[in-house]
Amino acid sequence: MAGMVAGSKRARGGSGRVKLEEVARKANVSTATVSRAFNEPDKVSEEVRQRVKDAARALNWIPNAAGRALASRRTHIAGAIIPTLDDEIFAHQIGGMQTVFSERGFTLFLGCSNYDPDEGLRQAEAMLARGVEAIAVVGENHPAELFDALNSRGIPYVVTYSYNKLSPHPCIGFDNRAAFSRMTEHLLSLGHRRFAAIFQPDTNNDRVKDRLRGVSEALAAAGLEIAAQYLMMGPSTLEFGAASFAGLMTQAVDVRPTAIVCGNDNLALGALMAARECGLDAPGDFSITGFDDLAISSRFSPRLTTMKVDNQEIGVLAANELLAVIAGRQAQAQSREVVPVLKIRDSAGHARGA
Repeated sequence: MAGMVAGSKRARGGSGRVKLEEVARKANVSTATVSRAFNEPDKVSEEVRQRVKDAARALNWIPNAAGRALASRRTHIAGAIIPTLDDEIFAHQIGGMQTVFSERGFTLFLGCSNYDPDEGLRQAEAMLARGVEAIAVVGENHPAELFDALNSRGIPYVVTYSYNKLSPHPCIGFDNRAAFSRMTEHLLSLGHRRFAAIFQPDTNNDRVKDRLRGVSEALAAAGLEIAAQYLMMGPSTLEFGAASFAGLMTQAVDVRPTAIVCGNDNLALGALMAARECGLDAPGDFSITGFDDLAISSRFSPRLTTMKVDNQEIGVLAANELLAVIAGRQAQAQSREVVPVLKIRDSAGHARGA
């Protein structure tokens, strides 16, 4: 046994580490094919790529990232910066990106800005220092230095969770303004004329600004507006949604809002929880809408009227656009729109007397 171990170590250059040649022999392919399976997976058939990966796994062999980068001037690393780790919608986006990048032999680095543009810039700079070949960021509200750094280095990037035809950046997402305009128009069609809104902060958040603009534009077209005291803005939590609803319901029945537009499902669900404690119900006493279509939203009672966004598809589209640029199939990432779907459920109904 001792002799076998010693011989094995000598075959591996005395280090005990598995060599690329051993992986090639086990997979019954050339060493060049092993390299291509990891460095340029698109050039290897799926069957061969899987055989190489199985052999590498069986031998506990991991490609040397530094060596790969020096040999090919490629790092096979992509980056994504999201504003928070507390929201499942961004988890779905990252999941979609991770799947696509992993299939192409890329590692995905993840950064979180906590809605601080300067922190987002620091995250991007750290990723660039480590040789990322592409970056995805959420929204357009970032320092100009971030986009300058990407453009000057020729690093492809996309802006996700937002879509603006006039944007100078490639956008993979949806039109926040149009989505909330459509939601407001739905409530108007049900006869509502007294509106309130419960929203997350719009500081450093261009998506929330666009959502509020969509609400105000739809109301203005109907000759209406949200009174200042009926616009509640705060943390995107169940607690803030509940507290905001309780505050709105202190008004007399004949003057308080009959329709409440919420910036997301979390706030709307908090409001519905508070309604139970107040002895009120939707859509009998008021109507309320959310956005995102969280898993619980269609199971809560009443079922929440909201808009569903395929966030995983946003991640898949973003990764594919970036990979197309990296592979040289196109000069830059292209904008792609993902249209939200209005989910009409029980929480919004006709206004009383309408």
